[in-house]
Amino acid sequence: MAELTGKHVLAITLTFFGVIIAVNTVMAVKAVSTFPGLEVENSYVASQTWDKEMAAQKALGWHLAEDYDEAAQELLLTFTDSAGQPVQVNALKVLVGRPTEAKDDVYPDFIHEGGAYVAKVPLTRGKWMLHVEAAAQNGTLYRRRIDLMVER
Repeated sequence: MAELTGKHVLAITLTFFGVIIAVNTVMAVKAVSTFPGLEVENSYVASQTWDKEMAAQKALGWHLAEDYDEAAQELLLTFTDSAGQPVQVNALKVLVGRPTEAKDDVYPDFIHEGGAYVAKVPLTRGKWMLHVEAAAQNGTLYRRRIDLMVER
């Protein structure tokens, strides 16, 4: 067995810490490059009106159902009231994207057809999220985040 010298200990120590630093650098670069951004600028300010906005949204009594037709590449959103009747929204804004990165984010144009809102959105396999913001006729905002899994 060879003698363990100071040079060997130095090489072992530098290699050990070099691997740790390299892995940490790679992980930090990956984390920063895939960060999609903030949900809100200031969470404290946003929280001040959250209860009031949520009560107004619940008072609408709306339900939202989503469906994705993979063959036709169409996203279908159906708003219904508490009686199950279709609701026509005043304004509709939907962000479709991946939960972990912003490069695939799109705002599709929805068309109102037969009680539902339809948009052509080509989604590849994997997990997607929808940030839905719809305005009622009285101006009340309905917001919902939906996770969507595309299988093909």
